[in-house]
Amino acid sequence: MPYPTHIAAALSGASLRQLQYWRGGGEHALFVPELPKTGGRVLYSFRDVVALRTFVYLREAVSLQRIRKAVDNLRELGNTEHLSKYQLVIAGKSIVLIEPDQDAGVDLVESPGAQRFTVTLGDVFAPFENQRGDQVVDLFHPRTHVSVDPEIRGGYPVVEGTRVEYDLVASLVRDGIDPSDVSDFYPSVSTSGAADAADFAEEVDRYRYGVLGVA
Repeated sequence: MPYPTHIAAALSGASLRQLQYWRGGGEHALFVPELPKTGGRVLYSFRDVVALRTFVYLREAVSLQRIRKAVDNLRELGNTEHLSKYQLVIAGKSIVLIEPDQDAGVDLVESPGAQRFTVTLGDVFAPFENQRGDQVVDLFHPRTHVSVDPEIRGGYPVVEGTRVEYDLVASLVRDGIDPSDVSDFYPSVSTSGAADAADFAEEVDRYRYGVLGVA
């Protein structure tokens, strides 16, 4: 299931303004979603969100210009798969591509193509603080009882242990249904699951309406 921009933003830690800027510039865009627009709406895939989180994670330590240079050099070196396929990490002031089962990385900025043996590994799937000072959610568990699994609803956030989408539950809570009574509508949804779904909906709204930290 595709992600609308506000959910892609909440799961990646990028603001809507950043997403718009990164996909602008035509052939010089930093990142364009792999999914076609539907009815004029921009949609992102799960793979897109993984790539976007990487950009947000890298942006903590290096400039956007260096990220753009790293992506350009990645392509120049013959790496043409979706950006989510590559593990990019910080090494000093450079960005390094970590190859599977390799002890060394490939420099993408300062000495493109050269091997770098000292790298700082980070987990872009775990929570981290972005450049604005916002806490970016855990990708696979944005809340304790809300999960993101590519095998369930295409990765759309659902209440943990169910296939019930978080926003369906959140809408009930926002309409005045107590979390403990949500099971009357969705028997598989627990009270804590309903509460977490509503809480995550508040997080998504922060990105939808731009109520974020100062850039």
